[in-house]
Amino acid sequence: MKSEAWIFGAVAIFLVLVTPAYWFVTAASEHGGDWTGTSALVMCTLLALMCTVYIGFHAKRMDPRPEDREDGEIAEGAGELGFFPPFSWWPLWSAITMAFSVLGIAMAAWWLLIVSGVVGFIALAGWNFEYYRGNFKH
Repeated sequence: MKSEAWIFGAVAIFLVLVTPAYWFVTAASEHGGDWTGTSALVMCTLLALMCTVYIGFHAKRMDPRPEDREDGEIAEGAGELGFFPPFSWWPLWSAITMAFSVLGIAMAAWWLLIVSGVVGFIALAGWNFEYYRGNFKH
C-alpha cells in the first residue's frame, strides 16, 4: 500500500508544480487567463493530496501485503480476491434515466423530468435489490 501512496504523492507534487505554471502561462495570454483549466488543476491537486493522505494513513495501520514485502511469495497472495458481480442491466437504465433527466432540465420539459424520476426510482430499486431475485439471489 505504501507504493500506491508514493505514486499519488508524486502525482500531487507534479500537479503542485504544474498548476501555478499553467496559470502564469495562460494569464500572459491576450484573453487574461484560463480560469477553467486552472481550477480543474487545483481540484486535481487536492484530489491527489486527499488520496495520498488517505492511503498513506491506512498503509501505516495495516499489515504489509505479500507484494509489499521483499520476502513475499506469489503463493501468499492466492485465494479469493473478492466478490465480482455478474452482468446487470440496471446501470444502463440508470444512465438512460439520468440522460433524460438532464435533457428534461435543459429543454424545460418538466414532464420529462417527472417521468424520468419515476423510471429512475424503479431503476435504482432494481439495482439495489438485484441479488434478492432471479438467478443471482443469495
